[in-house]
Amino acid sequence: MKKVFFKTFGCRTNQFDTQVMMSKLEEFELSQDELHADMIVVNSCTVTNGADSSVRNYISSMKRKNPEARIILAGCGSHSKGEALFKDGKVFGVMGHSEKEKINEILKHEERFYQIGDLEHIDSTIVEEFVGKSRAFIKIQEGCDFACSYCIIPQVRGAARSHKEETILEQIRKLAANGFGEFILTGTNVGSYGKDHGTSMAKLLKKMSMIRGVRRIRIGSLEPIQIDDEFMELLNEPWMAKHLHIALQHTSDKMLKVMNRRSEFESDLRLFHDIASRGYALGTDFIVGHPGEGEAEWKEAMTRLRELPLTHVHAFSYSKRDNTASATMKPEVRGNIAKERHRELTALIKAKNHAFRRTYNENLEVLLESGKDGVYTGFDQYFNKVSVTSSEDLSSNWVLLNDVEVTPDGNCAKL
Repeated sequence: MKKVFFKTFGCRTNQFDTQVMMSKLEEFELSQDELHADMIVVNSCTVTNGADSSVRNYISSMKRKNPEARIILAGCGSHSKGEALFKDGKVFGVMGHSEKEKINEILKHEERFYQIGDLEHIDSTIVEEFVGKSRAFIKIQEGCDFACSYCIIPQVRGAARSHKEETILEQIRKLAANGFGEFILTGTNVGSYGKDHGTSMAKLLKKMSMIRGVRRIRIGSLEPIQIDDEFMELLNEPWMAKHLHIALQHTSDKMLKVMNRRSEFESDLRLFHDIASRGYALGTDFIVGHPGEGEAEWKEAMTRLRELPLTHVHAFSYSKRDNTASATMKPEVRGNIAKERHRELTALIKAKNHAFRRTYNENLEVLLESGKDGVYTGFDQYFNKVSVTSSEDLSSNWVLLNDVEVTPDGNCAKL
């Protein structure tokens, strides 16, 4: 039986897609060793030019280290760079998003193939297990209808479309029966769930919470305009993780317009303070160094960031993405300036996170994931990582912590 290794780049949606492909392997053996696999499926990310480079470098390294392996390109990169990599002979085959449920048949191809499919497909696979995970990712929708100037994802994932509610709930029932208690809702634009089905994220969450075994639900990145009164009413529910990730991308109104975003700072500020007052940790995405971000815009952004009750940030320096509106914008921000702004931003949010953890340091419900040499790590309800030292095997166990040491770099405890 031929061995297949999966290499996943990028977001949680890609992690879920990899699990879908793994679940469809019927005549192949799943391998944990890329150097001795017969086939390597690269589930790629193409969100930036840098992401493309990482994928290309990995493919090149595997062709050197395991030259006999057949390399198959999947994921978002198959739609943006797959044709070029195929023509150049860098990969044995290319498969698009709509083809992943056919992977068992696709891997049987003896001749090189380019099977890109379409961008309208919705998975019907029920994933019942997550290899090497204690938390389960649930993809509830695909695609995005927004047109942010820096983003290529709508071009490679398609328009927003929701998975069927009954498919989502059935998947959660089976995973809960298999011992999973924490569920993370993911997708290209999670907050758009239900618009095409006459329902909403809040309605789905209520039904999920009623499934036996569901202990905690986390939600992927939301847009400020997607948080409505119906959703806000759920914030005090015990099964809601006390952490929301709300994508801002910037806090300068000028830059928000340049990026073709859909909110303004004043409304974002009111929303964040409302949610924080309910005991929530709050994260965001922030792009540093986007074209047009002058010194004045940066100073304004930092002043406004100090006003926001943020605890987490996914900050990244702008990286040009070909075939997007931002790629041709001027003036560009020099790399050394972007790096310094990135450091300034992350230092600010790290200090805010430390202050939050000093306040919220009791009744921490932690789902421990992995352990080595008696030290286990996991995340509490506020999405803060906790290290727990114990002589017992605590892998995939829930623990309630009250005696926690809070340091600038993280929380730790002994049991």
